[in-house]
Amino acid sequence: MVAAILIKPGSKVKLKDYDPEDTSGVKDKATAQEELARDRAEMCDLQERLYAENKRTLLVILQAMDTGGKDGTVKSVLSGVNPTGVEIMSFKAPSEEERDHDFLWRVHSRVPRRGNIGIFNRSHYEDVLVARVHAFAPPKEIEKRYECINRFEENLVETGTTVLKFFLHISKDEQKRRLEERLADKDKIWKFDLGDLREREKWDEYQQAYELALSRCSTKYAPWYVVPADRKWYRNLVVARTIVETLRNMSPRPAPPTFDPSTVKIT
Repeated sequence: MVAAILIKPGSKVKLKDYDPEDTSGVKDKATAQEELARDRAEMCDLQERLYAENKRTLLVILQAMDTGGKDGTVKSVLSGVNPTGVEIMSFKAPSEEERDHDFLWRVHSRVPRRGNIGIFNRSHYEDVLVARVHAFAPPKEIEKRYECINRFEENLVETGTTVLKFFLHISKDEQKRRLEERLADKDKIWKFDLGDLREREKWDEYQQAYELALSRCSTKYAPWYVVPADRKWYRNLVVARTIVETLRNMSPRPAPPTFDPSTVKIT
């Protein structure tokens, strides 16, 4: 059984307790790719039904350390899905206009429309992660943000959005390997950013910030999932399987026609 690790509400998370190399339930890459292909096919069907129903949305939030695989996950998991019904948002450093509003302002306007699947590549959690590590906001302000996030996500759920939150968990050694791979590959060096090295120096601070976010903001209506992500093929399968199982449980159903099809004659 392939399953992301659900963080139970109220848990005190310690990331050292989660193995980023874990591939439990899947024996090898070839097996994972076969299962992923089946999950993609089912996801396409479920997404089409969600789009046709046009009543609810699915929001997938991806967070990870640098090189954690957010872009790769999106590319792999959503391969073949109709792009008409998918909205992908990537949150960078806030603009001047965004800084002049509360920290959730820029996020709320990017929640996917009804019938769509939305992907947040980074998200409002940057405001309790990067902001905490770099002291971009006073500690008291950051403490308030956890509850603001919980209320925001609860409101999304109450108004028809299912929220899935994935932390793609990689090891420090794997991050080093991926950074070195980017640096050595002329086709990947465009991804290399010297700023990633400065952020890497704060690895322990980021781990602590993630532990707090996972502990404070895994709720019954919007739980966090930890995904072992050192093996890309396993990461992709776990995320895809969780999305498919969530869509199955949502059981989207297109509305019946408002007319009698048998009376329609096409000439």
